[in-house]
Amino acid sequence: MRSLRADTFFLILLAALIALSIADPSRIRRYPALVDWPTIAALTGLLVLTKGLEVSGAMHWLGRRLIGLMATERAAALWLVTAAALLSTVLTNDVALFVVVPLTLGVCRITRIPATRLIVFEALSVNAGSALTPIGNPQNIFLWQLSKVSFGEFVLHMLPLVALLMAALLLVTTFAFASRPIKMEDDKKHPTVRLDLPLLWVSLALYLPFLVATDMHRAGWAVLAVLLIFLAFRARVLAILDWGLLLVFVLMFIDLRLLVGLASVQSSLHGLGLNQALNLYLTGIAASQLVSNVPAAIALAEYSDNWRIIAYGVNIGGFGLMVGSLANLIALRMSGDRKAWLVFHAYSIPFLGLGAALGYAIMF
Repeated sequence: MRSLRADTFFLILLAALIALSIADPSRIRRYPALVDWPTIAALTGLLVLTKGLEVSGAMHWLGRRLIGLMATERAAALWLVTAAALLSTVLTNDVALFVVVPLTLGVCRITRIPATRLIVFEALSVNAGSALTPIGNPQNIFLWQLSKVSFGEFVLHMLPLVALLMAALLLVTTFAFASRPIKMEDDKKHPTVRLDLPLLWVSLALYLPFLVATDMHRAGWAVLAVLLIFLAFRARVLAILDWGLLLVFVLMFIDLRLLVGLASVQSSLHGLGLNQALNLYLTGIAASQLVSNVPAAIALAEYSDNWRIIAYGVNIGGFGLMVGSLANLIALRMSGDRKAWLVFHAYSIPFLGLGAALGYAIMF
């Protein structure tokens, strides 16, 4: 696990928690209840299984096969960004990243394609693609259940926005990656990784049952089974897992829910005129930058039943600052680059402005 002392985002979250605890010490004993433990369990299981796939060498092997089919770096980037978006419509944005990012790292280890930049574009891609369907991300699942509209009606409502966002993203991707032919790195520097077939098959065999158990609200038992199997079978996978990511998520849940519960925040929401569509739309975008788009959707639903406006606002709000969507944090942590957040914001903040303008043009 990388040192959390050098993790800027972790230190910000920790400082915020200390400040909030000093402001109201009586709430400290309730902190564990603020954490969405099923989400932490699901995230832990996915981290273990995808790390198993990575350590098995399968992603390195698949990356080499993919490179053989791609003529240029631009073509490879466009393929991976599109694949991430498509997967996110059915697997949710975070699960799509757990599939695509390890493959991307495998590709970038044996080529000169900039890994951090490509992962940033994949993070933007899953935020855009997942907005299309009611099962693409947690905020859509919540709004779909709240609205009680059909699957098709939800998709038709989101389709114009997602189509424009993806067109813009693919256009920017075209210019962000070179059209030069793909060159393999020196095999001495990046030797062929030997496939660990038993680890590969165990990781793959556990993947679908784990997702099914999680969907049935049995994530706790499912992750316990996964951890025990890996502890007995390949303990080294657990030893190199990014446990710091889980701690960051725990801190995020506590900090964001404490902020949403502040009387000043509640009174501010009351005074924003959320009965007006434009105010609701802009608040959805802005609130996502402060507390992430899932809590923003839940909070705004307490003040308005206009799910269409809320869905546009909070999905667009996934762009911009890193905290806008939990998928952003997952992607940047998986990149392994401590400066990835700088590259992310260089692209994501302008994309937030573009998305906000496109959403406004469609809805108003």
